[in-house]
Amino acid sequence: MPSGEDELIAKYFKPLATAPGALGLTDDAAAYAPPEGHDLVLTTDAIVSGIHFLPGDPPDTVARKALRVNLSDLAAKGARPAGCLLTLALPESTGDDFLHPFAAALHSDCDLFACSLLGGDTVRTDGPLWASITAFGVLPRGSMVRRAGAGPGDIVMITGTVGDSALGLRLLLEPELAAQWSLDDDDAAHLVGRYRVPQPRNAMADAVRMLASAAMDVSDGLVGDLAKLCGASGVSARIGVARLPLSAAAAKAFKAAPGLIEAIATGGDDYEILASVSRDKVAAFRDGARAAGIAVTEIGEIVAGREPPQLIDVDGALLTFARDSFSHF
Repeated sequence: MPSGEDELIAKYFKPLATAPGALGLTDDAAAYAPPEGHDLVLTTDAIVSGIHFLPGDPPDTVARKALRVNLSDLAAKGARPAGCLLTLALPESTGDDFLHPFAAALHSDCDLFACSLLGGDTVRTDGPLWASITAFGVLPRGSMVRRAGAGPGDIVMITGTVGDSALGLRLLLEPELAAQWSLDDDDAAHLVGRYRVPQPRNAMADAVRMLASAAMDVSDGLVGDLAKLCGASGVSARIGVARLPLSAAAAKAFKAAPGLIEAIATGGDDYEILASVSRDKVAAFRDGARAAGIAVTEIGEIVAGREPPQLIDVDGALLTFARDSFSHF
């Protein structure tokens, strides 16, 4: 006789398990054979209610965020998504009103990014709801782009825009800030949407793999994550504040409240790709981004040394912040 957990899995998550190796989620494990001559790239991230998303966030956005933060890691390594595992911890009160839209959105994103669900686990919890996804991707053997590899003279490039998510979270917690920042409803919706649903840059994976000397995704904040990349590479960097790519909404907020530069540069949850690219490959990297329909911006340069990266304001002064990035500990 099937258990309640078996019924939950069959009802909500079996339809997502489209790959043959998933075995319809009826076994203890799945099987996956990477294409010949390819490596598997593995990553895992958990999102927890009250930490990575707000308890009142729509279930569909929770599902999309859970998957996309992992897909962002794969993109920054130059890997193509191949499959994922889901662990979902559910409070006793969780019912169809959460599970149906959660599973439907996860199904949609698994199809969108060609990343079949292969298995996982569901458990009850007395604590907050959380979801943990382990995603894996594939790329030609030996071609994964690491944080290490940046060299003096490389150009620091970033996809998309920074700061939207951090500002979106501020708006959810303090809605009155929209008026203070001179934002209209569309501006506010854009910032909140970027917080709730990341836009992983998987279409850039080939360009990153073939052209970047080092790369990572920006999850904990641009300044802190650049420091991690530089630390792994044994270098430093100089970044210009005026070069940071801002959305129209973030630019409005920054103009109204210049002190927001700290949230923009350190707040995190951007899920953009930060890459160092040698000067002779920058044009090709831009071409790859253009072909993928993704904006890229040159924000600074890798320099010799071991000191933390420097963020320079429009007057040439060095900016310092209370913290460089988000940290759980």
